[in-house]
Amino acid sequence: MTWRLFRFFLFQLAGALLGRFLLRGSSPSQGAILGLLAASLLWVLIDLRRGAKFLLWLKRGETETPAKVDGLWGEVADRAWRLLKSRERKAADSEARLQEFLAAIQASPNGVILLDGNHRIEWCNETAAVHFGFDPKKDVMQHIGNLLRDPIFAGYLAGEDYLHEIVILGPRSKASRPVRLAVHLHRYGEGRKLLLSRDVTALEQAEAMRRDFVANVSHEIRTPLTVLTGFVETLQTLPLNEEERARYLSLMATQAGRMQTLVNDLLTLSRLEGSPPPGGKEWVSVRALLALCEQEGRALSALLTGQGEKKHDLLVEEAEDAEIAGSQAELLSAMSNLLNNAIRYTLTGGRIEVRWERLADSRAEFSVRDSGPGIAPEHIPRLTERFYRVDSSRSRETGGTGLGLAIVKHVAQRHGAELHIESQPGQGSRFSMVFPAARVRQLQAVATISTSLL
Repeated sequence: MTWRLFRFFLFQLAGALLGRFLLRGSSPSQGAILGLLAASLLWVLIDLRRGAKFLLWLKRGETETPAKVDGLWGEVADRAWRLLKSRERKAADSEARLQEFLAAIQASPNGVILLDGNHRIEWCNETAAVHFGFDPKKDVMQHIGNLLRDPIFAGYLAGEDYLHEIVILGPRSKASRPVRLAVHLHRYGEGRKLLLSRDVTALEQAEAMRRDFVANVSHEIRTPLTVLTGFVETLQTLPLNEEERARYLSLMATQAGRMQTLVNDLLTLSRLEGSPPPGGKEWVSVRALLALCEQEGRALSALLTGQGEKKHDLLVEEAEDAEIAGSQAELLSAMSNLLNNAIRYTLTGGRIEVRWERLADSRAEFSVRDSGPGIAPEHIPRLTERFYRVDSSRSRETGGTGLGLAIVKHVAQRHGAELHIESQPGQGSRFSMVFPAARVRQLQAVATISTSLL
């Protein structure tokens, strides 16, 4: 600033001297004054030219300072350019942070919708768009009530009581597959609202399954306990002869065995769900598994067959000399459950076929076919649910717990197998487990490899 004033005074002094020299005919003071005025006018014109360049630079919005602008206006331009660059860097940093924040919201498993003071959509993430069927671009500035036409949500939005969340049916909900969404509104800013949504379908289904499981277990245990309590009271209060006492004790033993079977099945399910899947190093003989299944099946058939009735026609086909990689106890439990179910639901004298065969794609299939009453199509998808029974009275009479197919499903999943159910009313049923090729091997092939290694 001092240097500029010094230059200005030098310019004025030079103008005064030049005016005095050029106007020697007049008085020296007049020449100096006229030279001083001319120098001042010239300085103003030069400064106006610099100001015009600076104004043109501002209008063009150039990103670099004007190189030909010097003087005071040059310093103003330089300072303005530096201030502009600083603001641009701050704006870029703010934009980058905003984009990172929006990217984080986009990655959120919850739906996020920003509403203005009139309940119009300002922004929403992809999760919210999926939850409510919105278009994140086309539905911007649309009223949320016009897009989400749910009476519960409309009352919640108008009620202004946002201390709790509500659960509504999602637009993609169907009778066969309901979708339930938890929605919660939060106030922020000046009249704006933040809407959060999350899919609670799985949570509600799990909670419903838990309630049903507790209710079913309680019911299954309460029935034999009631019978046992009644028999105990009878034995304690009534004078019974040896024959009657033996009959009551036999019935009590039956009910106790039923509870024991239920507890064992529950423990089996718990172990299957809580332990890691079996590896592929332990190999189990298929023939040994089928022999044990046949033994248990014939024992159950003899137990269920009344005096003078014909036993089940149980046919277990001779299996190839093969092995399965997995847990022998789990595989035997699954195969026995399939066979025992067929025996329980097939009337005495009916035919039951057990088969093991290799498929064309090197996979193997264990199947049980019966000539029972068959199963209606609406029951098939739910057969593997815990305690689900098509004929509950028949299952309880024969000692079933309603957990057999749930155990089979878990065992199949743990061994990479597929459980298939084929049935039609009046035409019997066919249950099968298809094992992957990696878990099945033929002993002949194993023996050949061992021989070649020797």
